[in-house]
Amino acid sequence: MRAVQVFEAVVRCGSVTAAAEELCVSPGAISQQIHNIEKSLNVRLFERSGRSLALTSWGRIYYERVRFAFEQLRTAQDTLSRARSKPGIVLSALPSMAIRWLQPLLLQWRAAHPGASVRLVGTDEETSLRDEQIDFRISYGTDVRQYEHFAELFIDTVVPACSAGLLAKRPVQTAADILAGPLIDIEWDVRHRPAPSWDDWARGAGLPQPDTAAELAFSLSSAAIDAAVNGGGFVLGQIAMIHEDVANGRLVIPIDRRLTMPAPYFLAWDRAVLDRPYGEDFRAFIIAAARRQAAQSAGRAPLAPARTPVPLRPGAA
Repeated sequence: MRAVQVFEAVVRCGSVTAAAEELCVSPGAISQQIHNIEKSLNVRLFERSGRSLALTSWGRIYYERVRFAFEQLRTAQDTLSRARSKPGIVLSALPSMAIRWLQPLLLQWRAAHPGASVRLVGTDEETSLRDEQIDFRISYGTDVRQYEHFAELFIDTVVPACSAGLLAKRPVQTAADILAGPLIDIEWDVRHRPAPSWDDWARGAGLPQPDTAAELAFSLSSAAIDAAVNGGGFVLGQIAMIHEDVANGRLVIPIDRRLTMPAPYFLAWDRAVLDRPYGEDFRAFIIAAARRQAAQSAGRAPLAPARTPVPLRPGAA
């Protein structure tokens, strides 16, 4: 292999001297390797005229194949070098998770790691991490099975939420007051098991399903939650997506009766990212945030910081 490398360098560089400088050896060592490869192949690769060399017809045939192989090797080396030195992290997530759960977390990450950049891509598509140059992906349910490396994050819950303004206009004493509307629906992608619906919530409260369909429906959870923030109605919002709004008073929870989502969220990653700067730290950061979220979603931790308590009405049938 060393002789083949020398042969390729001599042809590409145009002379023995230039090849010797590139490979950090003496011109004599270059000449010896050329002799070795010609002896091994039992053909003459160069025509010698004084101190100059020219490829023979055998040499030209051999060089075309060797050149291609070494170009591939150099490309692989460059690709690996760029990947290892890549300063930023690319994170892909479902759109509503990207907007509602990840955005505040990434602001925390940036504050703690000012030298690290993160690019967040919100998409429903589950793509090949390496081919799409994605480092991490947050998936839901069985979609994560296509990835080689992943860890479960948390199972979320949903709860009725509305704006304080709407609650002032439509006081809630019982679950029936919420089901009297206005209600906001979230339509899930057909490939996923749907989140708990208003019918499910009514059934859990021991009440019949709502008399009328929801007046508003959205395919994005984030859009449905925004509509509730703006006073459009009651939404069955995921705790992971509404806890910031509850903490800041943009949403209130009239009755804290929660239903569990049918599947967990997962974090998948490309193994190579863990060898890059910040890669392993970022994975640990997301997993730690998920543990805190699991406690909030299950009701083991409060949604609002102690400095800004949000009054929650006790559950009622």
